[in-house]
Amino acid sequence: MGRRILRLWILAVLITVPLMAQAQEQRGGDETIGLEDVGRGSLLFRTNTPGRFHPAPTQATEVEITVRGFVSEAIVRQRFHNPGNEWLEGVYVFPLPPKAAVHDMRLEIGETIIVGEIHERVAAKKAYQKAKRQGKKASLIEQERPNIFTTSVANIGPGEEVVVHIEYQQTLAFDSGRYELRFPMVVGPRYIPGPATARSGGTGRLPDTDQVPDASRITPPVLHPAQGKINPVKLTVRLDAGFPLDRLTCPSHAASISRTPTGMHRITLEDVPADRDFVLEWTPALGREPKAAVFTEKVGAEVFALAMVMPPSDAVLDTVRLPRETVFVIDTSGSMGGASIIQARDALNFALDQLQPEDYFNIIEFNSRHRALFRSGQPAMPAALEEARHWVNRLNADGGTEMMGALRTALADTLDQTPLRQIIFITDGCVGNEDALFSAIHKDLGRSRLFTIGIGSAPNSHFMERAASFGRGSFTHIGSPTEVTRRMQELFEKIENPVLADLELRWPDPAAETWPQRVPDLYAGEPVVVAARLAVSDGDLVVSGQRADRPWQVEVPLEIGEARAGVNRLWARRKIADLMDRGTRGVAENEIRSQVIEVALAHHLVSKYTSLVAVDVTPTRPEQVNLKTGAVPTNLPAGWQYSKVIGSLPKGGTSGRWHILTAVLALAAGLIVRRWF
Repeated sequence: MGRRILRLWILAVLITVPLMAQAQEQRGGDETIGLEDVGRGSLLFRTNTPGRFHPAPTQATEVEITVRGFVSEAIVRQRFHNPGNEWLEGVYVFPLPPKAAVHDMRLEIGETIIVGEIHERVAAKKAYQKAKRQGKKASLIEQERPNIFTTSVANIGPGEEVVVHIEYQQTLAFDSGRYELRFPMVVGPRYIPGPATARSGGTGRLPDTDQVPDASRITPPVLHPAQGKINPVKLTVRLDAGFPLDRLTCPSHAASISRTPTGMHRITLEDVPADRDFVLEWTPALGREPKAAVFTEKVGAEVFALAMVMPPSDAVLDTVRLPRETVFVIDTSGSMGGASIIQARDALNFALDQLQPEDYFNIIEFNSRHRALFRSGQPAMPAALEEARHWVNRLNADGGTEMMGALRTALADTLDQTPLRQIIFITDGCVGNEDALFSAIHKDLGRSRLFTIGIGSAPNSHFMERAASFGRGSFTHIGSPTEVTRRMQELFEKIENPVLADLELRWPDPAAETWPQRVPDLYAGEPVVVAARLAVSDGDLVVSGQRADRPWQVEVPLEIGEARAGVNRLWARRKIADLMDRGTRGVAENEIRSQVIEVALAHHLVSKYTSLVAVDVTPTRPEQVNLKTGAVPTNLPAGWQYSKVIGSLPKGGTSGRWHILTAVLALAAGLIVRRWF
């Protein structure tokens, strides 16, 4: 009789467990949804039921960028609306350019305008949390990475619309004869190495780990492409280049481009999905390339100057090409799936074609692990190159992004056959352990030079740029297959033609504080951009260096500099970046922290250690009413494959733990049934 009862119990388990799982998924009624139910991009707020959310649609993002010369000023407006009957707190993660100097924030709710103030990060967080508990409307902007920020908005009332204004400035990139403005719209999913820690401090889809202790703050939920797009963006750029243009293009989007009666160009986008970087490029008319440009600003008794000096256009060194060892590193992780791996293979094949018989080369691919084509560098002879092309053309993208092993293998300089050693790193850079990778480059670079190639629609530009800087090389971005040939040609022109070495800047004030303090060597088509704090407002800036075996020098009068508000912030942003880099070089964090806080507070800037907080004075949420908290999901970057970086369904979209329990119990019961029946 006992065995019969046990058999009936097992059959009941086989029937009941799936029903329990189904009931768990459906719990919450019509008032809540799961991620799998979202028909379009939404701001979602957590409920007490795992995987169930209250929806609050994102209405719009508006961006206004004004460009004058090589400096841009931007206002980003994020609009959210609470359509429900509950009080809400929203936490969202968004990207900005890695050199952005974020200096102002305003929170608008109805007719109420709350202006943000800069404080030390811990103090700002405490002020926000206190306001949140008291039912006051508040907003907090925190920097997670130089290009990733988190905004928290507390106590959004039923039916209310919230607008968060963020203002920043940045200098623009100039490379190979053209300017580039890049506005990132999506934080690509980051690969997070290391085991999870016991607690996580953010609302992201991944937990903190021992290698990335803030992983939960940089991994927002990602919508499945079938669920539509979140956060349509309206963008306007007003471009005053300061010189006639030969070419003005938007390679990332089908933008509308017009010219105003005053001669400025106006570039607009209307409600595009936030799933890729916006890129605008312009080229000066022939013979109108700027040789130097200086912006100045006087603050009290101090003068701040921002100078860009172009190397001479004929500065390509007339030297004999030297044999070299080139190590190619290619990312084949899941985030490189789709169009990205095609671009990466094309770029690598182009690079192989540039090798000469006297060169040596090797290729390293990495995803969850890394492997090299050859045990050591091989002469670039036809047979070896043919084997390499065959190997490259069979590469596919899948797995994790364990970059450290591949990087260390590439940096290991074991071949002493050539006077030059170059590493070309092809990746989207979507990793969370950037600082550890920078430390490895700084420690093991030796005589190598590291050149990074960013692949795809939304690369991690912070990693790509800083890795190249620590590697004393340069960064190239390839956004589409049509750009491969042009971008790779430009890269190899740089590699073959170092222009100016041992650069030195002499300001009219001997006590001038300049950033960066050490100006890197220049390659063809790259300018010197330096910011300084001076005690004088006139005199000449003298830039000198070595062109092969002869000296080169240019003088730039400071009095020609155009007065520009905000130059002090750009100077401070560069100083903060240089201070943060010292951590990679072994300086204690406490020493860096105190200096960064001093600079950031003085110039009203968001940094790793300072945040903007805005708090209303009057409580609006009734004390007895609960506050719901949730994370804003993001789009998958254009061209990425969801299944290769996230999975087959959105995380949180189904009650995964119930499905696992169902499968385990069903398997165990099935084995018992098979034995006993």
